[in-house]
Amino acid sequence: MSIRIPRGTQDILPGQVEKWQYIEMKARDLCRRFQYQEIRTPIFEHTELFQRGVGDTTDIVQKEMYTFEDRGKRSLTLRPEGTAPVVRSFIENKMYGNASQPVKLYYMGPMFRYERPQAGRYRQFVQFGVEAMGSADPAIDAEVISLAVSLYKELGLKKLKVVLNSLGDKESRSAHREALIAHFQPRIGEFCSDCQNRLEKNPMRILDCKQDRDHELMKTAPSILDYLNDESRAYFEKVQSYLTALNIEFVVDSNLVRGLDYYNHTAFEIMSDAEGFGAITTLCGGGRYNGLAEQLGGPETPGIGFALSIERLISALDAEGITLPVNETLDCYLVSLGEEAKDYTVQLLYKLRKEGFSAERDYLDRKVKAQFKAADRLNAKFVAVLGDDELKENKISVKNMESGEQVELDLASFVEKFKEIYQ
Repeated sequence: MSIRIPRGTQDILPGQVEKWQYIEMKARDLCRRFQYQEIRTPIFEHTELFQRGVGDTTDIVQKEMYTFEDRGKRSLTLRPEGTAPVVRSFIENKMYGNASQPVKLYYMGPMFRYERPQAGRYRQFVQFGVEAMGSADPAIDAEVISLAVSLYKELGLKKLKVVLNSLGDKESRSAHREALIAHFQPRIGEFCSDCQNRLEKNPMRILDCKQDRDHELMKTAPSILDYLNDESRAYFEKVQSYLTALNIEFVVDSNLVRGLDYYNHTAFEIMSDAEGFGAITTLCGGGRYNGLAEQLGGPETPGIGFALSIERLISALDAEGITLPVNETLDCYLVSLGEEAKDYTVQLLYKLRKEGFSAERDYLDRKVKAQFKAADRLNAKFVAVLGDDELKENKISVKNMESGEQVELDLASFVEKFKEIYQ
């Protein structure tokens, strides 16, 4: 029996991987402009990092983590998200002492969650995310949101919806927590076992339950916005004013709580309104996580970030019918006729590549006609033809495949002359 790919994973093949490369290039360039630097953390971490950082009451920790024991009997987990590892690294490497503050970082890489695979969702998926640590200025909340919006817009997406909420500070959340317990407790037996367990631990997570989202108590649950103290309300209003100044449209949704325990103050999601995108419309999510660094053993450090799935982004591009300007052309294909000419094209090919051209030759001893067909399949801009007779005369013929124009060049100076006609 042949071995097949594990469920919930995918092979990204040539022809598709170029889209990924283009998106990654765009994300890196955007981070350069916004002054975020790349960080790379391990694929696996100590399980405790996610239990303490992400939260014991989350679906991620309770149901979705790939956890294993190594030979030293240590519990390790394939990273299910990127924020906790970045904050761990921030603390461990004492980045809070850096001269430049806040510390602005981005990451891009595979994450792992054991969840039911569906369109645009995989058990191994790639996240791009940013984290800004060390500032409690609401302006950086707006900056982080604007970076995410900018990436989507620069890739051509138009049918976007930015959803915003405030989860308040510790005092606001405490008041809201008591109101939620009082609201759900009389009928908590009608909810799923997860919600029942969360009632005392983290009742706000009940609002994020997918199984009971249509229960009537969900519609009448107390809004966090009604429990914001003056400081939290002023902070949220400032974030909104900055987004308005940046011409970023948004809607406020008091039911947006996000799926991770570490969020407070600003929480946001970016969704796709594209027809046919699917029932799950979220493209990106993030928020502020003041207190997470302290939870993981570091100094008091405010932070905010977001993460987005590259797979979901590609699905949104497809839903809007957007074709990325991926360069899939070949600069030059070398066609040879005769044994000596074929041998000579080996060094000629290398010289072209050294000068920065994408170039290819035949490796299957095909006839001239078949070599030209191969050049067509590779979208070659130019085809250079070298036969044994031309080799003796130190000549090579070059054809522009778009215009059909053909010129004969001196073989010894071919690469230099090719640079001139390629412009």
